[in-house]
Amino acid sequence: MSIRTERLASELQKDLGEILQRNYQPSGTFVTVASVRVTDDLSIAKVYISVFAPQGDPERVFKLIDDHQDEIRYELASRIKHQVRRIPELIFFEDDTSAYVDRMETLFSKIRSERGDHEA
Repeated sequence: MSIRTERLASELQKDLGEILQRNYQPSGTFVTVASVRVTDDLSIAKVYISVFAPQGDPERVFKLIDDHQDEIRYELASRIKHQVRRIPELIFFEDDTSAYVDRMETLFSKIRSERGDHEA
């Protein structure tokens, strides 16, 4: 990624985080923009969202975001209109980093236990 795309991705992450937390975060739920990846031509932004909903359904939050995607993009446009010529299309994804970390930890634990069994 070029410096320009990295800067734009960082700005989008900050602004989208504020927009989502203020307008599209049901009570008792925490919505975090984990990362944003912007294409080189700045036309598409892939937004990775992490939702923590201890008593709710995270899928409800993703549906809410998908249903209001145009409004989110419009509000984002009002914030970054002086920085880019075209507002990137937003594509939202669920951030699976924590699941990946859990899977890796499980594998490492399994390897450690197998090594311990073979060394004893």
